[in-house]
Amino acid sequence: MTGKGIERRLRALRDPIIADHHLRFFKCGPGQYGEGDALLGIMVPALRKLSREFLPISVDETYALLQSKWHEARILALMILVRKYERGDAPMRDEIYRRYLASTSRINNWDLVDVSAPAIVGAHLLDRDSAPLFTLAKSSSLWERRIAIISTLFFIRHDQFDDTLRIAEILLDDCHDLIHKAAGWMLREVGKRDQPVLERFLRKHARRMPRTMLRYAIERFPAELRAGYMGKG
Repeated sequence: MTGKGIERRLRALRDPIIADHHLRFFKCGPGQYGEGDALLGIMVPALRKLSREFLPISVDETYALLQSKWHEARILALMILVRKYERGDAPMRDEIYRRYLASTSRINNWDLVDVSAPAIVGAHLLDRDSAPLFTLAKSSSLWERRIAIISTLFFIRHDQFDDTLRIAEILLDDCHDLIHKAAGWMLREVGKRDQPVLERFLRKHARRMPRTMLRYAIERFPAELRAGYMGKG
C-alpha cells in the first residue's frame, strides 16, 4: 500500500463533469486562490470511505500522497493523517504534527485546512504552548494563517477561548476574505458556547472588523442584535 498506488486508485474514479464544477468551486482559475490546482472530481463521502480503507498505509507513504498534484489525493492523505493521529501513540502524534507543519505548502485550499487543522494542530497544542499558532497567524501564507485560526476550533470545543480571540485580533487587518470568513466562523463558535465572551470581543472590535468577519461572528444572534452590530460597521 503506497501513496502512488492510492493515487492510481483515485485516478480510476475520476469524474470529469464533477471535476469541472470543483475547479470553479475551489477557485482554481488564473489569479484565484486555488490557481493551478488539479481535480479529479471525487466527492467527499467517497474519500472518507477510502480513508478508512487505506488507514494501514504508513505515515511516510501518507505524506508522500500529500505531495500529489491532485486535490483529492491531498485531502485523502489529510483524512488518513487525522485518523492516524486520533489512534496513534505519543511518538506517532508528534511525528504527524511536526510533518504537518512542514507540509503547509501542500495544505493549500480551505477544505484541506478545515478537514485537518483542528484534529491535528489544535489537538496537539491543546495542553501545550500555543506559540506556533501565533507564528502561523502572522505568516505571509494565506493557508498558514487559516490553519492558525481554524486549529483553535479544537480549543473552543474544550471551552478554551483565549487563543481564538487573540488570533482573531491579529487577523482583524487581514486582506483576504477567506481569513475574514474563518475568523468570523471561529468567533461564532465561541459565541455558541459563551455569548458574553463574544460580545466583549465585539464591543472592543466590531467597528474595526471586516464586514464579512463581523457578519459570520454574529450570524446566530437575534435579528435586532445583529442589526445593531452591523450598523456599527
